[in-house]
Amino acid sequence: MNIDLTGKIVLITGATGQLGRVMARTLSRCGAKVAIHYMSNEAKAQELMDEITKAGGEAMIVQADITREEGVREMRELIRAKLGNPDIVVANAVVQYEWKSVLEQPVEDYVSQFDSCVLQSVFLAKAFIPAMIEKGRGRMIGINTECAMQNFPHQSAYTAGKRGMDGVYRVLAKEVGPHQITVNQVAPGWTISEKDRGEAELHDAAYIAQVPMKRRGEDQDIANAVAFLASDLASFITGAYIPVNGGNVMPAI
Repeated sequence: MNIDLTGKIVLITGATGQLGRVMARTLSRCGAKVAIHYMSNEAKAQELMDEITKAGGEAMIVQADITREEGVREMRELIRAKLGNPDIVVANAVVQYEWKSVLEQPVEDYVSQFDSCVLQSVFLAKAFIPAMIEKGRGRMIGINTECAMQNFPHQSAYTAGKRGMDGVYRVLAKEVGPHQITVNQVAPGWTISEKDRGEAELHDAAYIAQVPMKRRGEDQDIANAVAFLASDLASFITGAYIPVNGGNVMPAI
């Protein structure tokens, strides 16, 4: 059984990031045409597109501020003109910031997390789901986090943004389900990616001690989960929050 996305068009926001770039490569290998979104790293976006096209895939790059509705609409028009209307939208981009305690965290960081987690999801839905409704199928996949269940110190802004995102996705799943559109979330744990692969701190004893599988996951593990949810194999899965973290957090019934 193979994951076949031949003929499908996918948008990945934050595709130049550590997890996003592996998603782009993976979905392309599955046959999808990939819209590589970036905010500021144009060089990496171009490099990623060149890598995909050299391997025989089809891709484009598109710059947008995903915290602005106008920026998301402009991105939609650029993708539509070059590739067509996306069948799959992966909300992976998020604003990075320094984590501090609630008492020390600047209010601006809560705003940035709301904008890049909640409003990004809303703007993407408004921009891309109408075309999915016309097709009678589609996939919305949000990249959440295990932090949304952990609520550890210094995670407040990130956790608040991702928990708000979770609410949007669960409601959206019920609203667009009749159109055969699935809406799901993948929640990575502390994942090994290109920036830290092979370094000593990969073996963080304190974190690994909590993980039932006694290791950290790889960026490819996250991309594999996204590819599965994007495919027809997951056509009857919607409204799910799926941790990919070796069992470090386990949603309860």
